[in-house]
Amino acid sequence: MNAAISIRGVEKRFGDRVAVEGLDLEIARGSLCGVLGPNGAGKSTTLRMVLSILYPDHGTVEVLGGSALAAKERIGYLPEERGLYRTMRVGEYLAFIARLKGVPRAGLAARVRGWLERIELGGVEHRRCQELSKGMQQKVQFIAAVVHEPELLIFDEPFSGLDPVNAVVLDRLVGELHREGRTILLCTHQMQQAERICERLVLIHRGRKRLDATLPEIHARFDPRTLAYEPLEPGACSALELATLPGVHSVQPSCDGRGFSLALSAAARPQELFELLLRRGSARRIELERVSLEDVFVRVVRQVDGESAAEDARKELEHGKGD
Repeated sequence: MNAAISIRGVEKRFGDRVAVEGLDLEIARGSLCGVLGPNGAGKSTTLRMVLSILYPDHGTVEVLGGSALAAKERIGYLPEERGLYRTMRVGEYLAFIARLKGVPRAGLAARVRGWLERIELGGVEHRRCQELSKGMQQKVQFIAAVVHEPELLIFDEPFSGLDPVNAVVLDRLVGELHREGRTILLCTHQMQQAERICERLVLIHRGRKRLDATLPEIHARFDPRTLAYEPLEPGACSALELATLPGVHSVQPSCDGRGFSLALSAAARPQELFELLLRRGSARRIELERVSLEDVFVRVVRQVDGESAAEDARKELEHGKGD
C-alpha cells in the first residue's frame, strides 16, 4: 500500500455548520504535503479526523493501513494548541513523552540530549519548561512530536509564533526528517514556508478541497505570463513603447517606478522578447515572474467567494492568522 493517509468522501458537521464536505485525499508514503486554507476552512478539523480525535459523519479515513489509534506509536503530532507540563524539567518531560510512545529506557537520555542539540537547545535539559521562552517551549514540543522517530508526522501550524531564527531551525529539521523518509503532513497559513519545503500542496476552503497539486503543476496552471523588465537607465523607454512589442498584451509600471511589468499574450515567446528588450539597451533585470502561493490562494478564494472575500483573505495572510 503506497498511501500513508487515505481520506474518502469525508464529511463533518457541527450542528448546522459544515466543517468538511466531500473530501478525498491521498498522502503518499514518504511525501511532504502542505495543507493550506483561510480561517475556518476545515484544515484542523481534517487533521483531527486523521488522528481519530474526531470521527467523520460520513466517509472513511485510513492511516498507515488502519486507524490512527492502532498506529499511534508510529505517528507524531504537533498540535496547534501548545501545552507543556510546565513544572517538569525539559529532559524529564521529553523522556516521559518518549516512554508513552514506546521508546525503551536504554539510550533514552542520550536520544533526548541528541535532539536538544539538533534543535539548538543544548544546555536546557535540566531547566523547567516554564523557565523557557515561548519559542524554546515550542521547540521542546516539536521534539516531543518526533522523539520516538515515527513514520508519519503531522504538524499543525509548526511555525506559528516563532521568530525568524527559530523558524529557520524548524524549517531545516522538517526537511531533514523528510529526507530520512518520513511522511509529513504540514498544516500552515505561512505560504513562504509551505512553498519552500513542501512537494505538494492542498488548499481547503469552505470545507472542500479546491486545489491539490505539486508546486510545478501549480506554477504551470497559474502561470501569470508576466515579464519583469527594468532598464539600466531610468527613463530609457515608456510603457507605450513597450506595449508595441510583439506578444505584449499590456504594460504596467512597477510599484517602485524603476521598471515595468509586461503581461504576455498566450502566443508570446518570452525568449524572443528577452532579445528584443536587450537590443534596446542594457537592463538591470529581465525575468519571467512566477506566481506566488499567496496569489494562488487569493485567486482560489476569489473564484469561490468573490472579490471582497479575496481581499479579506489577503489581509488575513498579511497579519499571519491561522485556522
